[in-house]
Amino acid sequence: MKRLILPVLAAGALFTGAASAATATNFHGHEFASQAKITLADARGIALKARPGKIVDQELEKEGGESGLRYSFDVKSHGKTIEVGVDAMTGKVLENGAESPAKEAKEVVQEHAETKR
Repeated sequence: MKRLILPVLAAGALFTGAASAATATNFHGHEFASQAKITLADARGIALKARPGKIVDQELEKEGGESGLRYSFDVKSHGKTIEVGVDAMTGKVLENGAESPAKEAKEVVQEHAETKR
């Protein structure tokens, strides 16, 4: 009985950790997920390799350039928020730089307009 309990507890701890990591931030763009060749988990790994830190926001969006489908991650690194874009078809890092206040404001307006549709 003791032999069975330890593996079950270990598996439960791993599952709980994986579940909390997967839900650490909201994800927008579920409707495009079936079109992506790169998974969200793989794209997160690529983004964090390009810019170590903590992902505080993430989305899958259609946008101009490269394949037109990209993951966009806001990564908190050294007190700054950095946007890291990953092509959802190739895994190529498309963007890796600080967001300007003007760009953030533009994104908020665009997201607000999309929710009204």
